[in-house]
Amino acid sequence: MTKLSIRPTKLNSQACQNVEGPLTMTLDQLDEKLITLLRHDGRRSISDLAIELGVSRATVRSRMERLESSGIITGYTVILRADTVEAPVRGIMLIEVEGQATDRVVRTLSGFPEIMEIHSTNGRWDLIVELSAASLPEFDGVLRRIRLIPGITTSETNLLLNTPRSTRARL
Repeated sequence: MTKLSIRPTKLNSQACQNVEGPLTMTLDQLDEKLITLLRHDGRRSISDLAIELGVSRATVRSRMERLESSGIITGYTVILRADTVEAPVRGIMLIEVEGQATDRVVRTLSGFPEIMEIHSTNGRWDLIVELSAASLPEFDGVLRRIRLIPGITTSETNLLLNTPRSTRARL
């Protein structure tokens, strides 16, 4: 069993009415298997899911509705192969931030349309940024602009050559 904390958002506000702070929802093995199947194919029919899980269609439907209304499942989308998307040059930038500047740096980075994801981490680097551009010169320009952000002390960038597997939805 997995316990999840759910914070009220616009997507799950009805499920979180009259509740202060995060909700805790326990996922059993059936919920976890259902989520795994939907991650691999969000278009799979309820009948197919029921057969695979060994439960009734009504059970699958009610589980999906509960997961959606609670905010665990926030939507369904198409997953594209990352190297076919319009920005063929992609990379990971590892960033070291000085002192207490992390929040300010993250806010600034969030304004870059070329940045797809920002992760905070522990260890040598404070932030890991995934970015993309249409060409190497454009990518180089983005790196130059990022390195000029006050609070960034050091960075290291690696180009992504290929993504043989990704389950992340590209919105």
